[in-house]
Amino acid sequence: MKLTLDLHLHSAASFDGRMGVEEIAALARARGLDGVAICDHDVVYTGPTLVEGVLLIPGAEFSTEHGHLLGLFLDRPMAHTTWGETTRAIHAQGGLAVLAHPFQKPRPMEALLPLAADLDGVEVWNSRANRKNPQANAQAAAFAQKTGLVPTAGSDAHLPREVGGGTLTLEVEARSLEALRAAILAGQGQPAGREGPALCVAQSQYTKLKKTRAPFRRYLKWAAFAARCAWEDRGRKP
Repeated sequence: MKLTLDLHLHSAASFDGRMGVEEIAALARARGLDGVAICDHDVVYTGPTLVEGVLLIPGAEFSTEHGHLLGLFLDRPMAHTTWGETTRAIHAQGGLAVLAHPFQKPRPMEALLPLAADLDGVEVWNSRANRKNPQANAQAAAFAQKTGLVPTAGSDAHLPREVGGGTLTLEVEARSLEALRAAILAGQGQPAGREGPALCVAQSQYTKLKKTRAPFRRYLKWAAFAARCAWEDRGRKP
């Protein structure tokens, strides 16, 4: 059977997320998704893995010295420290280590090549990545091709309107997490997506300010950032 997945989104458990798990599942189902990976910042998702008929892949997005790293198909909370210790901990659980939006901030591909041995995949489509670097996703796809890493795709959704903005469609033998993991690792998925609104980035940053009880001066800086994002979105289809 063919299933379509969004392999990177955030719930309210992230410091900049707003969505509850039930809301995520309902949105995914309404948009034709069969499964999503909940990848909150430095927090492993440990909730139900089937809601509203949608498979919820337990994951997390870890911050490391080499950038953001997705752990997919995790089965328990884990501490993370260095890149090496985090990738080893992911694999110890039977999880997949995926490099997230590696070129969102421009950097040479050569700097990342030594990391490939620790990875299972690379996110070749992220709906937010091209905002800072218009070639970010194209460069990630080139990196995946050069290294032979499995390509994945996700929306990086923090807000409801972003869910489903990045997808991986693939054939699976069964509608289960085990079958999904095997199919993703086989590298036969087809990534697709659309760029998300820049203003969504500003809105999730606003959520972060509220959750962290940021001082007023930070809101002033945010207002300028939000105005710039709104300007970037001019002419974009809703």
